[in-house]
Amino acid sequence: MNKKWITKATPYLFIMPWIAGLLVFTAGPLILSFVMSFFDWPITSSPKFCGISNYLEMFTQDRQFGKSLIITLKYAAIFVPLNMIIALFLAMLITQPVKGVKTFRTIFYIPTVVSGVAISIIWGWMFNGEYGIINYLLSLLGIDGPDWLVDPAWALFAVILVSAFGVGTMMLIFYTNIKNIPVDLYEAASLDGAGPVKQFFSITIPIITPTILFNLITSMISAFQQLTLVMLLTGGGPLKSTYFYGMFVYDNAFKHHRLGYAASNAWVMFLIILILTSVVFKSSDAWVFYETEAGGKKKKG
Repeated sequence: MNKKWITKATPYLFIMPWIAGLLVFTAGPLILSFVMSFFDWPITSSPKFCGISNYLEMFTQDRQFGKSLIITLKYAAIFVPLNMIIALFLAMLITQPVKGVKTFRTIFYIPTVVSGVAISIIWGWMFNGEYGIINYLLSLLGIDGPDWLVDPAWALFAVILVSAFGVGTMMLIFYTNIKNIPVDLYEAASLDGAGPVKQFFSITIPIITPTILFNLITSMISAFQQLTLVMLLTGGGPLKSTYFYGMFVYDNAFKHHRLGYAASNAWVMFLIILILTSVVFKSSDAWVFYETEAGGKKKKG
């Protein structure tokens, strides 16, 4: 065998397991789901080709499609900025040179490694309207707490609070980026009379904008795919006030046994995420600062 050919093929042999995993577990199911979206595909009988009827039914007949999409958009509009603000705040806290900061860093990250089932059970107890600790703490302040998970006016807000509990990964991403900012920049700003708040908005925020962009995209995707917490906390209720789009797709597939229709639902969600992500990337030219940029404009040539 040609030695030169072996040398060229070696790198591809090392990445072959990843390529196989991509084809089998990602690209393959993605293509199959697209094909399924054009079929009436029940679990118990043979699939039948139906063209674009699944998409037509979704947009013209299924009212729950629009309702679930609106609920998910509301959730994302609150969850994404709240999640990022909390993560950035915690990241700034653990960058401070105080005693025991490593302990707090661990405490803030621990909720991330806890399973969604355990988090749902814990917060379900805490949000219980009769014996939950949240309402007990509110009663100490003279406030009569609501029935969080059974009141349509509060259920979505409760789910958002629980979702924001696991910001550990985003916090560490922010923390890593903030720690890499040269100390000289802060020292120079301090000599010029800039206080901590001015330094935060004039130095920290502009430098970490690429990380903000990354966390913004991942948070948006996570918001649209939210399923575990809402399924275990509220089951989509009360009165379907927390019936997220993810539950809509899940129920069509595994409760109503309409795999083709669920596949079309999933592809619409994919397109919505793709459009939103493209809009964010397009807008990033105006607010994301990279090291290769000078004066807010990208260097040419």
